[in-house]
Amino acid sequence: MSAGRRTLGFSWPALVALAALAAPRVALHDLDVVPEGTVVAALLAVGPPLCWVAAVLWRRPPRPFLTIVVIGALYGVFLAAGHQVFWDSSLGMDAPGLAGLEPGAREALLRGAAVMSSLVTGTMVGVVAGAVAVLLSRVLPAPARRRDQADTSRPLA
Repeated sequence: MSAGRRTLGFSWPALVALAALAAPRVALHDLDVVPEGTVVAALLAVGPPLCWVAAVLWRRPPRPFLTIVVIGALYGVFLAAGHQVFWDSSLGMDAPGLAGLEPGAREALLRGAAVMSSLVTGTMVGVVAGAVAVLLSRVLPAPARRRDQADTSRPLA
């Protein structure tokens, strides 16, 4: 068993898959397919972090907060990549305060800022969801496991 799996409770492919649950929102938002303020937009924004919390509550990793922060950071990577892919159709170069810069420098600055903002946003979504998971894990009992399904990597006592 890898050190990441022991610490985070999930394999890296599972963590990436959990983060990828939030990726469709990036494309749908950037392409204006789903308008802000709608129920669908709210579900796309809140649904994936709720799934992260549910997965952690079901799996009960040793460090639930860290697990979800890592998922959030991975989501930030998806968010940054999506914004770069859909740059021209969504974000573009509309920055009047930077009009004095050469177009190449302006684009590099704006794209870099978008990447940093995306990474911070994804990580902060993970922080909030992780805090919710920790609170809920203290309140809700762990799911009962049958003896033959018990995780043998951790001692019972």
